[in-house]
Amino acid sequence: MPIGGIEQWITVKGASRENPVVLFVHGGPGNSQSPFADAMFTGWEKDFTLVQWDQRGAGRTYGRTGPSIESTLTLERIVDDGIEVAQYLSKHLHKQRIVIVGGSWGSLVGIHLAKKRPDLFTAYIGTGQLVNMRENTRASYERVLAYARETKDARATEELTQLGPPPFVGFAKWRTFRKWRNTYQAKLATAPRPDSKPSAEYATDKDLADYEAADDLNFAHFNFVGTSMTGPMMDIDLRKLGKDFKIPVYIIQGAVDMNAVPEIARDYLEWINAPAKQFILVPDTAHADSIASLAQVRRVLTMVGQ
Repeated sequence: MPIGGIEQWITVKGASRENPVVLFVHGGPGNSQSPFADAMFTGWEKDFTLVQWDQRGAGRTYGRTGPSIESTLTLERIVDDGIEVAQYLSKHLHKQRIVIVGGSWGSLVGIHLAKKRPDLFTAYIGTGQLVNMRENTRASYERVLAYARETKDARATEELTQLGPPPFVGFAKWRTFRKWRNTYQAKLATAPRPDSKPSAEYATDKDLADYEAADDLNFAHFNFVGTSMTGPMMDIDLRKLGKDFKIPVYIIQGAVDMNAVPEIARDYLEWINAPAKQFILVPDTAHADSIASLAQVRRVLTMVGQ
């Protein structure tokens, strides 16, 4: 579809146009969910119309444009793209409003969508909800270091102590922190994960290469630019948007999420005003979806779609 001046990849799958429409806003930035959607959401199309959107600089959208759009990779531009996608879906599917499900990076985009154009949306559901990137990175570091000390992991404790708290100046320091964060998160996340095998449709050499290239492009551009590691993503703070929402807000957070620390997401939800809101903590689940967290997403979708 022509979105934001470029062609962007969207899939729409469902059994009935009468069902609620769900727009998934993927994470990353740059990590398209389209390749894994059929495996992750098997059976959901009976009750919902499922929309996967490869954002600017991700998946098959990246495959169509390549890195030529790097200068346009901003949160503001992607939010405006999301509004165009929602407007298209509303017209194409004859639905006045749709539901947003945003995960990780997509949770930042999703909140902006909900705030900017609430007339297009029924509700917002966030998973791995990020709020304030600098605050979250500090809290994540503290949690990782505390776990290293608790488990008497001398090597991790020494390396993390030498790093000191963020901001981490230089990629090498960030890489060291990420190594321990991911190691511990993998140990703590014992909840079964959903099938994430890419469908055959997306398993071509070109699709796989584009997926990896998009991830590299977005990591360099959004997250940590140059040796200062203080790129634009680090300046995001959702509280700057204000606390008043016109649509319900639900946050489903993994209890052992070390990327998006649950306490920060909970505090944010308590701070905002919304017609309805709920915080759901999923045991033994980290930043990535578990079968249990997806079950909670489906439960909330069923509730808001009635």
